[in-house]
Amino acid sequence: MKILLPISMKKERILRRNKEIEKMTKKIAAENKKIRLSFPMILLLGIILGSLFGIFFPEKSKVLKPLGDIFLNLMFTAVVPMVFVSIATAVGNMANMSRLRKILLSTLFTFIGTGLIASVYVFIAVKLFPPAVGTKIALQSTAIEEAKSAADLLVSSFTVPDFVNLLSRRNMLPLIIFATLFGFCVSHCGGQESPVGKILNHLNDIMMKLINVIMWYAPIGLGAYFASLIGEFGPNLIGDYGRTLLIYYPLCVLYFFTAFPCYAFLAGGREGLRQMFRYIYSPAITAFATQSSMATLPVNMETCKKIGVPKDISDLVLPMGATMHMDGSVLSSIVKISFLFGIFQTPFTGIETYFLSVVVSILAAFVLSGAPGGGLVGEMLIVSLFGFPPEAFPLIATIGFLVDPPATALNASGDTIASMLVARIVEGKDWLHTYLSKN
Repeated sequence: MKILLPISMKKERILRRNKEIEKMTKKIAAENKKIRLSFPMILLLGIILGSLFGIFFPEKSKVLKPLGDIFLNLMFTAVVPMVFVSIATAVGNMANMSRLRKILLSTLFTFIGTGLIASVYVFIAVKLFPPAVGTKIALQSTAIEEAKSAADLLVSSFTVPDFVNLLSRRNMLPLIIFATLFGFCVSHCGGQESPVGKILNHLNDIMMKLINVIMWYAPIGLGAYFASLIGEFGPNLIGDYGRTLLIYYPLCVLYFFTAFPCYAFLAGGREGLRQMFRYIYSPAITAFATQSSMATLPVNMETCKKIGVPKDISDLVLPMGATMHMDGSVLSSIVKISFLFGIFQTPFTGIETYFLSVVVSILAAFVLSGAPGGGLVGEMLIVSLFGFPPEAFPLIATIGFLVDPPATALNASGDTIASMLVARIVEGKDWLHTYLSKN
């Protein structure tokens, strides 16, 4: 004989069961959140262990290099299609072309503005602590390639002679321009509702998923890469360039923990500051280890998503920033210039010298980084514009290599901050508060 329960008791059981399910769901979500938040620490732990292995076992660390190369190759392989798809999708989905124009102009303004502020930081540092004091380096005659003319440099920076060349990560600026034009045409041919627009949106989701899969290998790959790097080049860090590194590395830390918080506060107030300190470490650590803004681009996109930057803004700002926004490179360029002035016993003074230093540094970071071999071209530009002998070139090329990890960390994590600033300009002062209130 069945016992019929009152309807009220049935409802009570259902409600109790629903509460248990809700409680379990929240617990699982909290655990997942804890795992996500701990990923930067896992990444950092992998790098630290790899570094220690490279210090204590320099010869054996070379065996680990293939593991690091596999990770970098996976990231570099994914980054070109990801840049094209993300930019083409963002522009193609944008029905309001005035918004696109506002985003692009705000991006350029932000890139130049933060570059100028970085220049002020480094000028103060090199005046207080001249990098070449007590440094004695025997100069060796070195043949360097002849610098391209301004016209040739402009053409090679922004265009390529063949479509196939767009598929190389060494030609990111031409790819960005092509993707923007392609997206513009998609927008005028039906936008995201068109067949091509739908394909682009699906491809964009697939690329983001692919990057997430690759990133699970990051702690092992970056740890192995750093072990081989420290094992091979560790002694150079305390050689003739020790003073320069002792100036540059703390300067990068100072800029990271003073300028970036100011930018984040300007972008989103206290909420912007909290979001920055909560999520900025993943791109910074990845960039420090890989020494590549392009390899860090997928991590930056995920970071901006977590912070709350609108997708159409981050999809445009981040790929552009990976090739054009280089605060760390601005810092290193002026340190290199000051170093050469000290080596050749020339006073690093005068408005004209300072102005030319800023122009060269921002030009090298803003334009030349997108050209093939842009870093070396920027160093050639320093040597030629300031009238240094060719023997100066290998000196600053060596410095460029040694300061690359922190410079890239600033370059890449600075792109995330730039995206927040652009969101503030485009969306208004309450953009982040609106996002957080909905999530």
